[in-house]
Amino acid sequence: MIKVLLADDHTLVRDGLRHILQSASGFEVAGEAWDSGTTIALIRATEAHVLVLDLSMPGRNGVDLIKQIKDEKPALRILVLTMHAEQQYAVRAFKAGASGYMTKESASAELVGAVTKVASGGVYVSLAMAERFAQHLNEPVEALPHHRLSDREYDVFRRIVSGQSITEIAHELCVSVKTISTHKTRILEKMQMPNENGLVRYAIRHKLIDDGADI
Repeated sequence: MIKVLLADDHTLVRDGLRHILQSASGFEVAGEAWDSGTTIALIRATEAHVLVLDLSMPGRNGVDLIKQIKDEKPALRILVLTMHAEQQYAVRAFKAGASGYMTKESASAELVGAVTKVASGGVYVSLAMAERFAQHLNEPVEALPHHRLSDREYDVFRRIVSGQSITEIAHELCVSVKTISTHKTRILEKMQMPNENGLVRYAIRHKLIDDGADI
């Protein structure tokens, strides 16, 4: 029996994931969380084989959360399930300690296989993500300005170019507006951009905005 933890801030998403796993044989959903704080509490209190983790919950940056979870529970396998289909998010998640990465749109078809593979010690990348990796194989390593950003800065950058205000970002990440403003300043400096419009144009040019993003 594979024991699975679910961490996503949307109740309907967790309900859907639970239904998929419970409809298949060999899985037990041992607990659920809805933000970074409850996720940490859950992994500390509940023994499980796999954590299915959303990258964009309220609280800590998703990549930072992965690092903390792996520090506290090295044996717990992490399968990232997210709306972010960009290669950069996947690369950062794997470097932080994730064992799998898939988008929510592919969850209904791939979740059971992904959890099974990750639980057995394997690495899982959804077909859509594998295609994106292949498309960027010839891209020079660390050659682009957005590669200079820290994990938190990249998260803030993605939120800015997706149309979120500084106040909205601060609220979702549970930090002050001043903190996000400081991140924005550093992002502009590191990427050598004059303003937000420059960041948006850069993101569009390098396909760093999710399909359908409101910008």
